[in-house]
Amino acid sequence: MKKMYVLFALLLSFSVLLMGCSDEEATGEGGGEKVELDFWVFGATNYEDLAEEYQKDNPNVTINVRKSELGDHHNSLFTAISSGTGAPDLTMIEIDQLDRFREAQSRFTNLYDLGAEEVQDKYLDWKWNIAENGSGDFLFGLPTDIGPKAMYYHTEVFKNAGLPTEPDKVSEMISTPAEFKEAASTVLAETGKPMVDSMEMAFRANMDALKVSYFNRDGDLLIEEEGNKVKDAYDFAVELHQEGYVGEYEMWTPEWANALNKGQFAVEMAPAWLKGYMTENAKEAKGKWRVTTLPDQFAGNWGGSYIAIPNETKQSKEAYKFAKWLVSPENQLKSFVDNGLFPSAPSVYEKEEFKQNSDEYFGGQNTAEVFAKAAQDIPAVYKGPKYVTVNNEMLTALQNVRDGGDPEKEWDAAVKRIKDVLKR
Repeated sequence: MKKMYVLFALLLSFSVLLMGCSDEEATGEGGGEKVELDFWVFGATNYEDLAEEYQKDNPNVTINVRKSELGDHHNSLFTAISSGTGAPDLTMIEIDQLDRFREAQSRFTNLYDLGAEEVQDKYLDWKWNIAENGSGDFLFGLPTDIGPKAMYYHTEVFKNAGLPTEPDKVSEMISTPAEFKEAASTVLAETGKPMVDSMEMAFRANMDALKVSYFNRDGDLLIEEEGNKVKDAYDFAVELHQEGYVGEYEMWTPEWANALNKGQFAVEMAPAWLKGYMTENAKEAKGKWRVTTLPDQFAGNWGGSYIAIPNETKQSKEAYKFAKWLVSPENQLKSFVDNGLFPSAPSVYEKEEFKQNSDEYFGGQNTAEVFAKAAQDIPAVYKGPKYVTVNNEMLTALQNVRDGGDPEKEWDAAVKRIKDVLKR
């Protein structure tokens, strides 16, 4: 009997031991259940590297990063969200695309339900507010990078035009739209070169600074309403074109890249992320470009994104934990240093690594401080679900004007096309 008791005790101990091994295999070395997260990203980020770092510190977590082009990324996400199947556990959403997904609010997790208000004060107010719904009680995503705009200018073009070339002096000289046009006139007269590369950039000078552009939050089209500023932005671009201040270098084309390289236009009004492109694709121009602030009326944001969590996930808490870590000020600094993603967490602007930043391409200038200053003055904007579609119609009208079309007829035709699209 005693032998049977001892044998039973040994078997019981062995069973407990096996159960313990099984639990350890299921939970991982760090404890907690094993978690596998699908994360969809686009663009040049360092998120793959940060995901690997997170996994080392959290060995029970596996993060599958899927990267695709911006357009394909958002179309695939929209399809998955609409069908209710195939969505990732967490995803990037670009700021211009965010309103496209607002109509599917029920398909996303409200990050306020996961405690997001605890980190709200770490980010710029305008960036945070854009991710809220109209009533402010639903948060679609946590802030990643931003695209504060500044004025890139070619020092040799300015020098040949008899204009100052130091950033502070250029900022003093061009502090209003009227002064911008005066400088453009001088550049054209003295060098024969346009001030701005394209009609789109001339249009965006004002558009990116508008709190309200094409739609209000009720979905009403506003471009024909009294006081709407879209027509003013259109007219400004047309005026610059008619004066000869606008070139024909469309962004991302080989011709545009060559123009950046050769200094074939004077100014690019663009966000912080353009620096990375110029460094890699306009190497001959190294040391010839500088950055300064735009006139206040042109201060705006272009680009940046959010990390959202589709409702389809069964691991929202784990996904949120990773997202919160990914966009923390500490990791935003890493993303800035590694990939030039400009931080939406203003505490980063006070870090020595940020303040001592030096851009060799821009003659050793600390361009980061210029964009940090610009980031403080950006308004929270609402663009609407059909923003990209409507904006493309306006750009088509401006291209037609560039090619000889009548500005007013092209405006009217664009408005008609927009109305027709919205009826579908």
